[in-house]
Amino acid sequence: MQQESLYINDGEHQLHLRHIFKKEQGIPVLMLHGTIENGRIFYTESGKGLACFLAENGFDVYVADFRGKGKSSPNLKDNFEHGQYEAITQDIPLFMDFITARSKQKMHVICHSWGGVLFSSCLARYPQRTDQVASCICFGTKRTIHQKSFHKWWKVDVFWNWLAPKLAKKKGYIDAVKLNFGADNETLLFLQQSIEWVKPLPWVDPEDNYDYFKASSTLNWPDTWHITGVNDDLMGHANDVKAFISESNQQAEFSLLSKQSGDLHDYDHIDILTHSKAVNDHFPKVVHWLNNR
Repeated sequence: MQQESLYINDGEHQLHLRHIFKKEQGIPVLMLHGTIENGRIFYTESGKGLACFLAENGFDVYVADFRGKGKSSPNLKDNFEHGQYEAITQDIPLFMDFITARSKQKMHVICHSWGGVLFSSCLARYPQRTDQVASCICFGTKRTIHQKSFHKWWKVDVFWNWLAPKLAKKKGYIDAVKLNFGADNETLLFLQQSIEWVKPLPWVDPEDNYDYFKASSTLNWPDTWHITGVNDDLMGHANDVKAFISESNQQAEFSLLSKQSGDLHDYDHIDILTHSKAVNDHFPKVVHWLNNR
């Protein structure tokens, strides 16, 4: 298995793709991370993670870092004003076109958490891009959090929705790494835009009022599988994942991973991709699902 870093120039930004492969010209897979994280949720340089597992099974894997995240450069600075609108309208299309130009094949897209919301928004806005997609798998993807609990009140209502924007105004971004709240940082604008969607508000873009919900109702969605863990009680709660299925691709499959369902572990929002048992649990099922599409 080989790994290399590839870069896409976009003005002052260089967008990073970690290319992981064993078989040249295998079926391409694009992997998109979520909020306050980067592409490392999918791989390690020593060969662990879902991206590496897919490469070992013959797929040509490209793990993205959104602008300012991971190995994309430059890292977040005080004057960065991009948000999720740029991820939807610029970053994801650039990643997709780069892979299409290299592989000349349809790609599978695998998302974690908010990455699935961004990718779904991109397809709803640009329906012609479904021609580039063979299938989509989302891990722990929800848009709005409907659950009510102390955990939700403290982490979402108090910290994310109220305190984080105040902290982010000092630097222009939320230093989630320093606060030990995430694996990477987010701009103030991204934070503000994502807050609008986490609340029970319509799926409409806060930048230009594009109605993603309306557009999604007429979209010919690719085959989609939503997966979450029984111990994901907040960021990818099963009911919130189902709510996102209802407002996006209603034909999508859904799986809840748990010991009660025969899985090896009761997975949460992060270890659904990082737990050592995943390679003998749902990772092979992902390979089987992709191979059938």
